[in-house]
This record gives sequence, C-alpha cells and structure tokens, in this order.
Amino acid sequence: MYDDTTERRRRFAEAARDDRPDLALLCLLVSAEAAAGAGPGLREDAADAAQMELDRLTGLLPALGRRAEPRHWAQALAELLGGRCGFHGTPADYRRLESSLLDEVLRRRRGLPILLSVIWMEVARRAGAPVYGVALPGHFVVGFGDPFGHHVLADPFEGGRILSEEDAGLLIAGATGAPLTPSLFSPAEPLEIVLRVLNNIRAWAAARPERSDVQLWAVELSLLLPTHPARLRYERAELLVERGDFARGARELEEYAEVIAPVEPTAAETVRHQALAARAMLN
Repeated sequence: MYDDTTERRRRFAEAARDDRPDLALLCLLVSAEAAAGAGPGLREDAADAAQMELDRLTGLLPALGRRAEPRHWAQALAELLGGRCGFHGTPADYRRLESSLLDEVLRRRRGLPILLSVIWMEVARRAGAPVYGVALPGHFVVGFGDPFGHHVLADPFEGGRILSEEDAGLLIAGATGAPLTPSLFSPAEPLEIVLRVLNNIRAWAAARPERSDVQLWAVELSLLLPTHPARLRYERAELLVERGDFARGARELEEYAEVIAPVEPTAAETVRHQALAARAMLN
C-alpha cells in the first residue's frame, strides 16, 4: 500500500475489476484508505502481515479434506476462530470504525458480522472448504456446502454458532420483519461484500458529522466499484459542498442532475437549485 491517494485508488479500482476479485486484498485497501486519513497509511508490510495471519490461521485448521461434511467445516472453523482464537463481536463493536477494517479485526479479534465473516471465509477458502458469504438483511453470516442444496450456516459474530433455519428466520425478522425466503441464502459476490463494508463505514461516519472525511472516502471508493448505486454521486457532491469545496460540489450536483433528468425531472430541478446555492457560496 502507498500513502499517495491516486495510487491507492488506482489499486482499488484495478482489484475491483479483476476477473476474480480478491476479497481480502480489497478489504485491506479499504483499511489503507482509513489509515491514510489518520496518518501515514497502512504500510505494504502491514498488509502483507494481515495476509500472512490469514495463512497462519489456515494452518491451524485440522486437515478435513474436500469431501468433509459442511457441518464439520463449520464446527472446525468455530472451534479454531471462535474458540481458540476468540474472534467474535459485541454490541460495542458497532460504535467503532476499526470494526469495519480487516487488519484491525484480525488484530483485535473483534468486529462487525461482515468483517468477521470475511475472516471465516478467507481462512476456510484457503483450506479448501466450500464456503460463501450470506448477506442476510442486517446480519452477515457464512455458509458451508451447496447454497442451493445441503448447506450449513454459521454466525461468526457469535463465535461461529451454527444456525438453524429458524435461527436465520429470527435474524431476518428482527432486522426487517420480512419472512424467510430461499433467495436470501444466495452467495454474496466479493464486490457485493465490499460495497456492504463501505456502506457500513458510510453509515458510521454519517452519524458523526465531524467524520465527514471518512464518509467521503467511503463514498469515493464505492464509486470505483464496477456496479454501485447512482445516488452515491449525489452523496459525494453534497459532502464536497458541506466540506467547503463549493466549486467541485456544484459541478457534481449539476452532472448528477443531468443523469437523473430523463427519469426524475422534478428531482433534477431541485438538485440544480442546490448547485446554484453552492456556487453562490463562492462569492
């Protein structure tokens, strides 16, 4: 990783467009962006150390073989990561930015469900397990086996507790009130996971106006992903204006208005007025 913003963004965009995106690398590039905002940035050797730690944890797993039952994989990961190594989450972790940064979660052994799941997935993948992420509404978990057939779900936030279908249904109902449907168990792609990590960081920063710098870089990284919500462009423009970059913010508001005008003409006109107000701040 390098301190230079342009180089970090180039590496992130390049990694995101790889035919087989490296989830751990992308999460470490997010960590590099966070570290740069706080000081000198995540060093290359620190990122390498995080990858080596994932390799080391993999080496501690028992040799199960590729034919092992999904439940055996889930139990082995829970015993190692949740038990021996103490990886899990607590409600307090939702209040810490570090809980969304892979290198910090590896160091602290605490984090949000999605980052703990990334560690479970990366260790299991290295060991040859049939593993995938499951983006349940409001709570990320890990699946082992065939997502459309025989599989087992585990919750890394609770140390790898194996979830029954009823348990998963309760998690979903608690988060959204929606019923359990098979589509919710579809594997999450690496770029979907990275976008969700960045969404969590944006939400953390949005609740802390003094950390608009964090919200801005999280938005900017999200915009480098091949697929992202168009409204992120509006959020970025608003943040630029809030942070006093009136000219760039106004320009991006105008560009966003042009994009949405064909389908949302009233909203586009409102955004144009915001751009005019931002330009007026230059006088």
